[in-house]
Amino acid sequence: MSLVAPETECHDPGNSGAGSPVDDNTIVVLGIGNVLWADEGFGVRCVEALDAGWHFAPNVRLVDGGTQGLYLIQHVQEAKKLLILDAIDYDLAPGTLKQVENDEVPRFLGAKKMSLHQTGFQEVLMLAQLTGHYPLEVLLIGCQPAELEDFGGSLRPIVKAAMQDALALALERLRAWGANPQPRDTPPAEAERVNVPTLALAAYESGRPAASVACRVGDERFLIPEHRVQE
Repeated sequence: MSLVAPETECHDPGNSGAGSPVDDNTIVVLGIGNVLWADEGFGVRCVEALDAGWHFAPNVRLVDGGTQGLYLIQHVQEAKKLLILDAIDYDLAPGTLKQVENDEVPRFLGAKKMSLHQTGFQEVLMLAQLTGHYPLEVLLIGCQPAELEDFGGSLRPIVKAAMQDALALALERLRAWGANPQPRDTPPAEAERVNVPTLALAAYESGRPAASVACRVGDERFLIPEHRVQE
């Protein structure tokens, strides 16, 4: 789950089971971001789509990393190959995809902080390097967001459309890494999904209350009313 879960949601889409030993060729696919802030949820939605549409070799792990920062260290340390999906500020047109690889990834995230979760994840990568457990290959697929200031909102159409190309890039690299992606005949069982059903994209979008009854800029309990600001 993203956001509020005290621990990271991790789903092993192969046949090895959740309690199996770490494979010497473990591939981790990590989606990070905050689904409550519109396009910030891009990476999480990509991992959700991969989980819904494909199954992989037993050494592949899909992780909804949310905004969990240092709690993700175990997944980075166990990965021999790491694929990261995220919303990234590239100073490009909204919906534009860009790939960054290997040693450039931590340097790029350090130079392009867009939110607190990216600062935390840069620290995760640096800590993994310091401990000597760092992936042999790293690929970051990022999407330029269109909107980040819509609390409770979902992906904007141009960013949602970019998911198709992002998934194609991810699957191409996963095939090259030997992840053996195969289309699912049926969606995964509820208990096996990478995130909980209530946070799934369709349920999240259909369950959003109207603007007349929901605050769009944060938690209204902690906002100063406009009339008090004017005083």
